Amino acid sequence: MCGIVGLFLKDKALEPKLGELLSDMLITMTDRGPDSAGIAIYGKADGKTKVTLQSAEPDQDFRQLAADLKAAGIDASVTIKSTHAVVETAADIADIRAFITASRPDVRVMGSGDSVEIYKEVGLPKDVVARFGVRAMSGTHGIGHTRMATESAVTTLGAHPFSTGADQCLVHNGSLSNHNNLRRELIREGMTFETQNDSEVAAAYLTAEMAKGKDLGEALEGALDDLDGFFTFVVGTKSGFGVVRDPIACKPAVMAETDQYVAFGSEYRALVNLPGIEDARVWEPEPATVYFWDHEKAA
Repeated sequence: MCGIVGLFLKDKALEPKLGELLSDMLITMTDRGPDSAGIAIYGKADGKTKVTLQSAEPDQDFRQLAADLKAAGIDASVTIKSTHAVVETAADIADIRAFITASRPDVRVMGSGDSVEIYKEVGLPKDVVARFGVRAMSGTHGIGHTRMATESAVTTLGAHPFSTGADQCLVHNGSLSNHNNLRRELIREGMTFETQNDSEVAAAYLTAEMAKGKDLGEALEGALDDLDGFFTFVVGTKSGFGVVRDPIACKPAVMAETDQYVAFGSEYRALVNLPGIEDARVWEPEPATVYFWDHEKAA
């Protein structure tokens, strides 16, 4: 079943409250998926790379991480949040990934880029957002997901959001029927996968399409032709926020827009506590229709 939410802020005055607003939206969707939860927060880029890591043994893997990075010639700060750590550095993402692979092979990269931080774990949304301090986070936009596992095990790696490219991530409600064939095609193009989850294939598809020069809106348009099954995607990029439903659109979805924000929820109740919701334009996103907002294009 699963519950998905998203919030794209137009009003800079709301940015300090992004984590609080998005957390409340996600917690409201708990009964749609109590197995695991995750959230992606996009902040303003400050010229450094962010890499979010996850470990089943954080005390062991993260305690000396900053010192070990420095010894390897990588100047970085490390912020530990429960089972995750955010590495901020001016170094290249590939260098961080290579260091992690060589020195801490059991640590997983949850996401990376100039502005995104991704936190996900097994457990209820209220517990997941509390353990990572999401409510206190500020940012420009974000997406979240609470999962009911129907096709794979309940694990941290199986939780959403899925990130397969810099500053790109996706949450999904539905099921794809051609993901195995598409996975093989993407592997031939050089993509790698951490799980067997069909949602990771959808994320990788969008990453591959944007690598060809498409923006998020154009990549979502292509998904309508290339992805089979039933799906609702909410997707984030460094500056963009997009929504698309398959042509049948059997999964519930509702959107709201004001001068302050654009919001998405699997159900309207996820939106009811947003500021000014009583005056918002509220609608059900149309089937096979891409909705796309971008801070850079709006500027």
